Amino acid sequence: MSASTSIRINQELYDQAKQDAALEHRSIAGQIEFWARVGRAALDNPDLPVSFVAESLASMAEPREQSKPFVSRSRHS
Repeated sequence: MSASTSIRINQELYDQAKQDAALEHRSIAGQIEFWARVGRAALDNPDLPVSFVAESLASMAEPREQSKPFVSRSRHS
């Protein structure tokens, strides 16, 4: 169970989060939490592109039953 805390944020950031949340099928709080995780991971891994960090975190959040195993194209049968 996660606790909730109210915070004040800039209206422009809220509006951006609301727009992105709708596109990504997240709540506004979930979108801001995602941005925070991406930012933290990007700071912890400065040599990785932020887009790679974001995509990696998003893929880790996907349900496992929807995942497909990786099959290399160079693998010969």
